[in-house]
Amino acid sequence: MEPLVRTVGISKSYPSGGTIVRAVSNVSLAIEHGEFVAIMGRSGSGKSTLMNLLGLLDRPDSGSYALNGREVAKLSEERRAAIRSHDIGFIFQLPALLPRATALENVELPLIYAGIPPSRRRREAKDALDRVGLADRAHHWPNQLSGGEQQRVVIARATVNDPALILADEPTGSLDSATSNEILSLFEALHREGRTIIVVTHATEVADRARRQITLHDGRIIKDVAASGDNSLPTPLALDSFP
Repeated sequence: MEPLVRTVGISKSYPSGGTIVRAVSNVSLAIEHGEFVAIMGRSGSGKSTLMNLLGLLDRPDSGSYALNGREVAKLSEERRAAIRSHDIGFIFQLPALLPRATALENVELPLIYAGIPPSRRRREAKDALDRVGLADRAHHWPNQLSGGEQQRVVIARATVNDPALILADEPTGSLDSATSNEILSLFEALHREGRTIIVVTHATEVADRARRQITLHDGRIIKDVAASGDNSLPTPLALDSFP
């Protein structure tokens, strides 16, 4: 089976103050179905840029990117938007919920974009909220929810349409340690269900909950290892194994 994510030599540069910054430089990696991966690095290492490339929020300047065996880097914006809507779930540091929509209505959004009929999407959104422990908060407004509850609504929204890939960018960055632990436990539960999760983080305690850690420095992968204490993964593919 093809890896879910496979990049070969992708690079991305940005102009900055009259110079060119290579945010991601010649990155090749493979992520299998069902992996739980942390992408680590200091601020400016390129980890968020790499996430944007993997999430089809940006295009690489060079290289190739196959998602689920399909080359996606050069698709039209319309096709890329359709793939984002159906195949990728996003979780960001700040839970960007619609303030004038209830928790349930926020979770329904991806299903509305996918054209799911109202009765079915209401049922599936309720199920998604139940899975993150918020069935009793379905009709609350975002400002009636704690920060951790809001992030759980975002997780429910990101997973409600059963995406192939879940991307989380510093998902616990604005939470206290106890709430962070609850959110990371949810990620572990999603991983046990067989979901593929990539978490971008600078925090070691977050990365240690993943099963594989990829470290970036100056836009390049400098380390790719199984997480401490986890011997269940095969050795990750070496970069020079790609054609």
